[in-house]
Amino acid sequence: MGDEPLSQILSAVHEIRDLIRLLAEPAIAERDQKLRSELRRIVGRSSPKAKAVLLMDGSHPQRAIQHETGINQGNLSTFVKQLYNAKLLSGDGKQPKLVITIPSNFFESSGNDE
Repeated sequence: MGDEPLSQILSAVHEIRDLIRLLAEPAIAERDQKLRSELRRIVGRSSPKAKAVLLMDGSHPQRAIQHETGINQGNLSTFVKQLYNAKLLSGDGKQPKLVITIPSNFFESSGNDE
């Protein structure tokens, strides 16, 4: 019972965070323009790779990303190394995490980082 108010506050904080991210997206896009361009260059038009990148939030191990996207293990490993070498990932690569934030429709847009 005592956790209910805390849960409501946490939910409200998450909602506020999401709204701030939405409002800040143009500034974030401008700040991260070079990294976002490099990410688009590496991913290309591949929807499995785009889906894999969207899963690279630090909470999914490579095996889970492979299972979710259907990308061959060797190709995924090579892809992760490319992103790491381009300084787009942090950590050790076993649970890849993008160093920039991107909206969920990032790869659907025309290439302009709105």
